[in-house]
Amino acid sequence: MLSTLGRWCHENRWTVTAVWVAVIVGLVALMGLIGSGFGAGFETPDSEGADGFDLLDEHFAGQGSGVQGRVVFTSSRPVTDPAVREPVEAFLQELDARAGVGVTSPYGPGGATQIAPQGRTAFAAVEIPREATDAEIQDIGRELKALEPVIDGVQIEFGGELFLEFEPPESEVLGLAFAIFILIAAFGSVVAMGLPVGVAIAGIASGSLIVSLLSNLVTMPDFTSILGVMIGLGVGIDYALFIVTRYRDELHAGRSSVDATAAAIDTAGRAVLFAGTTVVISLLGLLLIGLAFVQGLGIGASLTVLATMVASVTLLPALLGFVGPRVEVTRVRGLVAAALVALALVGLGVRAPVPLVLGLVALAVATLALGALVPKLRERLPPRRPKPIEATLPYRWSRLVQRRPLPMALLGAAILIGLTIPAFSLRLGFSDEGNLTEENSARRAYDLLADAFGPGFNGPLLLVAELPDGPVDLDAVTAEMRGLDGVAQVAGPRPNQPQAPDAVLWQVFPTTSPQDAETDALVSRLRDDDALGAATSQGLDVLVTGDVAISQDFSDYLARRIPVFFAAVLFLSFLLLMTVFRSVLVAVKAVVMNMLSIGAAYGVAVVLFQWGWGGELVGIGRGGPIEPFIPMMLFAIVFGLSMDYEVFLLSRVREEWQRTGDNARAVADDLASTARVITAAAAIMVFVFGSFLLEPDRVVKLFGFGLASAIFLDATIVRLLLVPATMELLGDRNWWLPRWLDRLLPDIDVEGHGHERVDGRAGPHPAGSDAGSPEPAEADEALVH
Repeated sequence: MLSTLGRWCHENRWTVTAVWVAVIVGLVALMGLIGSGFGAGFETPDSEGADGFDLLDEHFAGQGSGVQGRVVFTSSRPVTDPAVREPVEAFLQELDARAGVGVTSPYGPGGATQIAPQGRTAFAAVEIPREATDAEIQDIGRELKALEPVIDGVQIEFGGELFLEFEPPESEVLGLAFAIFILIAAFGSVVAMGLPVGVAIAGIASGSLIVSLLSNLVTMPDFTSILGVMIGLGVGIDYALFIVTRYRDELHAGRSSVDATAAAIDTAGRAVLFAGTTVVISLLGLLLIGLAFVQGLGIGASLTVLATMVASVTLLPALLGFVGPRVEVTRVRGLVAAALVALALVGLGVRAPVPLVLGLVALAVATLALGALVPKLRERLPPRRPKPIEATLPYRWSRLVQRRPLPMALLGAAILIGLTIPAFSLRLGFSDEGNLTEENSARRAYDLLADAFGPGFNGPLLLVAELPDGPVDLDAVTAEMRGLDGVAQVAGPRPNQPQAPDAVLWQVFPTTSPQDAETDALVSRLRDDDALGAATSQGLDVLVTGDVAISQDFSDYLARRIPVFFAAVLFLSFLLLMTVFRSVLVAVKAVVMNMLSIGAAYGVAVVLFQWGWGGELVGIGRGGPIEPFIPMMLFAIVFGLSMDYEVFLLSRVREEWQRTGDNARAVADDLASTARVITAAAAIMVFVFGSFLLEPDRVVKLFGFGLASAIFLDATIVRLLLVPATMELLGDRNWWLPRWLDRLLPDIDVEGHGHERVDGRAGPHPAGSDAGSPEPAEADEALVH
């Protein structure tokens, strides 16, 4: 079926290309009519924080449960000075007059706690309904900030979720520029380079547009499309890279363009579909979490991967039909054009110091200059016989590892386990605005509040309770709150109505910042019935809520669900690998080694982002907790992507082992034959994901760093040390599978069948091809290519 699909797309290339263009244009038109509906959706089912929000909605008209913001102003004069108060108060009244916006002014009733003790700094609380989408929140925030007056001697800053402006990342174009350099180095051809890039862009464009339209029906956070671009760019280029590599191998073996395309889609395309399906299954495992926010992330990312898969097996063979044998052609003018495009992408995408920019440009120029010189040198030098596979560096490295399998396996395991150790101190939570850059107004507002009031004023806790019938001593409850460790100040109690109140609200300001572990401990203490004995004895059920408490509830919920998600993905991956490779031990080893590489990525992320070691190198300031959805997303994506390399490598090893029965030779041969393409694919992903370290947003940095480090460790320590060492140690036992289980499992052929290996070692060509078996010299040359 895949061979027929590849051949049909090749022969009907104009139709296929036109359909893809029409689909993308149609999706763009729909986006213009409908737009997107991204929304945060941080719901926490069955949590005390959510129940507290319900009480606020019922008794306080939702005050405190909406999207919060703060207008912080400081002056060299007291803020009560008429020269300061009058223009500031007029500004706050103008904000309060906007529809749907509520403002609690420091100059209003009960606003004395919003003026710092030194009298020169104050803040106003601003709130809009929680139902607003992310786009609406940003629009309202920009609109309110645009009203900022210019007051002599007064500094005004805007902080909180309402005023946080999300800037779409630009560094993906930097990753794309480096992908161009790597592909030119790997292929030595501008045309061959352009095919994976073009296919990846088409897949990302269609996938991102579909995700944006779907956000109107499914709850998705605003960075879902960014996540899709990050993953789609990496896997899209990689998938097309594997297919184009196989296509070139088939051309070298003497096939026509259409036959080479059919063979490439039926072999490498088959592996791409299986590997991509594994990524999709891993991402859809997020549906088990049970939160719309996380489910939306999984659906959005999986749709982008699915779009790149479809582009790889439909659009790519059509483009190969246009290119044909010219995929091997390299011209200087093409290299110059590629250089200009790549350097333009560097200029657009990099957010880094000037020395780094100059270094990247110099590297790009050197790479492209070398690519331009090598073809000319080859024309002047006499042709030389390609090295036999036994003389290649990957083959020699594999043999070195296989001669000392136990020490090499222990070395690789020790490195990964050592890097994993910090992951045991992983603390889930949401980082606060103190991690933003100092150029951001929200960071300046955060610092002003922390300096004037204390860090806890950046994340007050809301304590709400329904009043029972009869008298209640609220002063005793308030005194008990003030006496707790970690409480800096308590504002309240404030009844919901002057006459016959039926609910009461307190604001508790911690002594520590919102992201500190001590603040989480305070939330837990306040929720302990023994801590507020005066409330419990009077029948007062005090609920702790607010953004900080809700964030903790969200983190705790995900921490409880993560084991279920991990177990489901691991079990399904084990079944898939066992079915494909007809081996219990290969599947177990793959799962264990993937877990080690992911654990090591967690560990280095904890060191950099939680402990803050070296954080200034990537511009994150101080350390903070790890966002609770990041470990799940990293696990789903990295586990799926690492399976790509597992499939591409081990499918060739199994094929060679079945042909020769020599496990050691199969490992060495196929590690050598796949090393170049897997290295290029991994390098592309590392650069694409690593480029997001240049973004100002901490979450984007964390996600990019986690993905880049996991892929790097998987492509080096796992593939170069653990795979050859463990396969040598186990020998033929690698392929053990009980007969009864073999009869139960379906037969899945990932690499395709009936096609000749390009090294001339397998069976006949498929029907319809009149090419004979290549000579040994041709086979070696094809293998080198």
